[in-house]
This record gives sequence, C-alpha cells and structure tokens, in this order.
Amino acid sequence: MPQTRRLTNRSMAFVLAGGRGSRLRELTDRRVKPAVYFGGKSRIIDFALSNAMNSGIRKIAIATQYKAHSLIRHLQRGWTFFRAERNEFLDILPASQRMDDESWYRGTADAVTQNIDIVDSYDVDFIIILAGDHIYKMDYEVMIREHAESGADVTIGCLTVPREEASAFGVMAVDATGKITSFLEKPKDPPPTPENPDLSLASMGIYVFSWPFLRQLLQHDANDPNSSHDFGHDLIPAIVARGAARAHRFDDSCVRAPGAPAYWRDVGTVDAYWQANIDLTNFIPELNLWDHEWPIWTYSEMTPPAKFIHDEVGRRGSAVSSMVSGGCIISGTEVRNSLLFTQVHTNSFATLDHAVVLPYVTVNRHARLRRAVIDRGVVIPEGLIVGEDPVEDAKWFRVSEKGITLVTQDMLDRRAASL
Repeated sequence: MPQTRRLTNRSMAFVLAGGRGSRLRELTDRRVKPAVYFGGKSRIIDFALSNAMNSGIRKIAIATQYKAHSLIRHLQRGWTFFRAERNEFLDILPASQRMDDESWYRGTADAVTQNIDIVDSYDVDFIIILAGDHIYKMDYEVMIREHAESGADVTIGCLTVPREEASAFGVMAVDATGKITSFLEKPKDPPPTPENPDLSLASMGIYVFSWPFLRQLLQHDANDPNSSHDFGHDLIPAIVARGAARAHRFDDSCVRAPGAPAYWRDVGTVDAYWQANIDLTNFIPELNLWDHEWPIWTYSEMTPPAKFIHDEVGRRGSAVSSMVSGGCIISGTEVRNSLLFTQVHTNSFATLDHAVVLPYVTVNRHARLRRAVIDRGVVIPEGLIVGEDPVEDAKWFRVSEKGITLVTQDMLDRRAASL
C-alpha cells in the first residue's frame, strides 16, 4: 500500500466553520459564511470537505458557532454517507460550553482544545486544520506526506501571490529549503520568495501537525492567560520563532487541469463572491466543477431539469453564457452571463445580466437585474430595475465598492413599506 494512503488513513481533518464572515454583509445575517451558497448547487464548506474526502481522509470534525443551523442542516442532508463500520466519521462540534458555563470557542485553537477528547477517540497520527470558507481544490495527501518527511512541528499551506498584493495576507519568509524564517501579519513590505523578488508566500490558514505534538501544545496554550488561543496569532508565530515550521506551496498540491493556473479564492466580500460565481460562466473557467476525478460533493435536491418557455420576439426564454440549475423555469426571460441556483423562477419580459441568483428566487415580469446578487427566497417585484442606477440602488439595497448590488427580502420589504 502506498505511503500516502497510509498517512491519510492515519489522519483527520478539523474544519473551522464558526466565523460569521461579516464582509459578506447581509448574506451572512442568517447563515455562517461556510454555509453560503456557491457555484449553482454547493455551499462554500463543500470544497474543504470534498478535498478531504477525495484525498482519502475519512475522519472529519467540523467546529461550528455563529448561526450554524443552515450549515448543520446542510451537513445532515448531504454528508451522511460516512460509515462508522468502515472507521469513517464526520462529527459536527457546535460550541456548547463543554469546558464550563461561560467558555464558547474563544479562538481557532480553543475550538480544537475543547474537543481534544473527541480527536483522541479518532486514534490518528496527523491532524490537518482547515478553514471552511475558501474555494479551491487541493490534494491534502501531498501536504501531509511532506510534513511527515520533513520532521517539522507544523507545515503551513502557502499561496504564491504577487508581492504588491501580499500586504493583505499573513506572509511567510522562507529559506531555500522551505523552512519558515519569519511570519508577518499584513506587512507593508512583504518578504519575497527565495527564487523570485516579485512574489511572496501568503498563508492559506491550513496547518498540518502530528496529533501528539499539537495535543501537548494546545494544553499548554489553554493555561496561558496571555494567549488569545488562536492558531494564527499565538501558536504559529511561536513555532516559527523556534525555527520548526515549514511552508507547503499550494502549487505542489493544487488539483487542476494540465496547464491551468492554481485556483484559490477567499470569497469573503460581496465583490469577490459575485466575481467567483460569475467566473464559472466563462468559456473555460479556471475552477473546473465538471471534473469527475475530483468531484465537489454536496447535498443535491431532487429537482426536475431546468425549463425554458416562450419563443416570441421580446418574450423568449433563453440563457447565454450562463449556468442554470435544476428546477429553474425561465419563462420569457433573457438570461446572460448569469448563474442561477436551484428553483429560480423568472417571468416574461424580465432580463438578467451578470446576476448571481440564489435558490428559490422569483423574478416577476419586466424586472431587470444587472451585476447583482439576489439572496435566497427573494421575490423580485414586477418592473424592479437593479444595477443601472447605483445612486437609486443605494437608497434601498447594499451596493459594494465595485458596484455590485446585493438584494435581500428584508431590503425589498423596507422599500415597499416606504413607497
């Protein structure tokens, strides 16, 4: 049996999925960021979970905290195929005051600390800490193997980014062997990579540890009154200072088509979220959702195929350069460069252009939606125009820095009450 397979069999993934993601504004008013819809039928968390599943990791724990109901319901519906008799587990670990009457998860490291007994029960050698709110495809086997062979205390997943953009990240300075020599949080002058002065290495928030080492480290951190109990602020900088941290480059483990660029996105703002979804409608998108060898697993609703009706001038159900999910009815509507999630129903004489429309939305007649994100369950009134007059849009809706308009039902209700 290959060594990589043995390592993933002796590994677990701990997914941190408790953060709200406030920069997504009203999209996270009712759901945590990892539960936000993405790509027509998935949730953001499905990418980290699918990477673990496809890498051969069958022991997964998911720590939840902020408004977790939507996330937990999705996991219960779409991720229940793990079988304990095959030594497979997917445990949902809500913050539940397990330590005392006051302590919820105080930080990312504390989320693991409070569940040490559960991780112990998995009987694993390695643990990979993952964020549940990024879009990417990665073979974790490669990173875990690199960690085991290097003898490092921690291996940190790193993106190669243009140096002028690296100030938005935690940045690693490394030597020629991949050893991390310093970790800088959002530096004004990011250190370059050894081989290219125009590039820097940014932390992905992915960490691999041996479990015995991390267990001891977490117990020590829990007793430190000066710690914020966070991997990025406390544990990782201390390990780097000891010279025991190693960088793993995402380029070495990214799952992609031959010749394609490495794809990773933090869809943490309305602009980034809209752009990443719209990018999927490109002729050849950088993120391949059609890859049968590395599928993105998710909960799939039982829906009929999408339907397009009416064929008259000015009233033709059509979609060009768009993705339209199951259960959609495009009735006399022109759809261009848009992504429609499950069960979106549009009506005659409406137009959608560069719109991201979440599930169960109804678009009534003569509405025009352009460069917009429409939240789940919204009913767009007849004749509503969005995305053509930013000043007017800003009176009622959320308009982003780059001019993307976010529409929720609460916004529409307030608008209707004032008219």
